[in-house]
Amino acid sequence: MTIEKNQPTFDWQEDYPAAVTVCDTDGIIIAMNKRSIELFAKRGGAKLLGTSLFDCHPESANTIIRRQLQTKEANVYITQRKSGSRLIQQVPWYRDGAFGGLIETISPISGDIPVKKRD
Repeated sequence: MTIEKNQPTFDWQEDYPAAVTVCDTDGIIIAMNKRSIELFAKRGGAKLLGTSLFDCHPESANTIIRRQLQTKEANVYITQRKSGSRLIQQVPWYRDGAFGGLIETISPISGDIPVKKRD
């Protein structure tokens, strides 16, 4: 994709409807979009930047996160709460081909998710 000169740029992730949280290879939170800050407001919101993911999760989740940081594998699942269901995606990110850490997106979902088979 090409961006024309003098065309305004935009920070798409800031207003992305899913919560986006990024950690480095040590599990330190290095970025949060607006939705992530709102979602985690009770835990500190933007004050979580620079802190460890391991302080935000129970040990059972920390075991999974540690494995992901070592193996660079994705972890995708759906959570169900009284407030609704959410799709959780924890995937590796890379900078210039080097593993940078994990990106977690939390997307609200409603109703049944259709499965579309494509060949």
